[in-house]
Amino acid sequence: MTDCLFCKMATGEIKPAVVYENDHVLAFRDIKPQAPTHVLIIPKRHVATLDDLSDLGLAGELLLAARLVARQEGIANNGYRTVVNCGGDGGQEVSHLHLHLLGGRQMKWPPG
Repeated sequence: MTDCLFCKMATGEIKPAVVYENDHVLAFRDIKPQAPTHVLIIPKRHVATLDDLSDLGLAGELLLAARLVARQEGIANNGYRTVVNCGGDGGQEVSHLHLHLLGGRQMKWPPG
């Protein structure tokens, strides 16, 4: 996807504030954080939404990256929230699958 913001980040064309990276996943700080810790975790290859994800291995990579980043950021012991918005009605603003990792404060319920 040539005009996808997150694809440009995955290829290094745009340089986000990276907190974790491996061959399949990139994690970086959200530019409009909604919690003291707010990291976005994306697949490096373009997958538009969670509804388009069919690769079980990639799904696992995203979740394990969230776990690793939560530990690295020091929020794992007190707890954190992961959120995946899917499509417009679900609140997805960028059409590239991404997982929000939020922590560093008490989360409220219901979230939205």
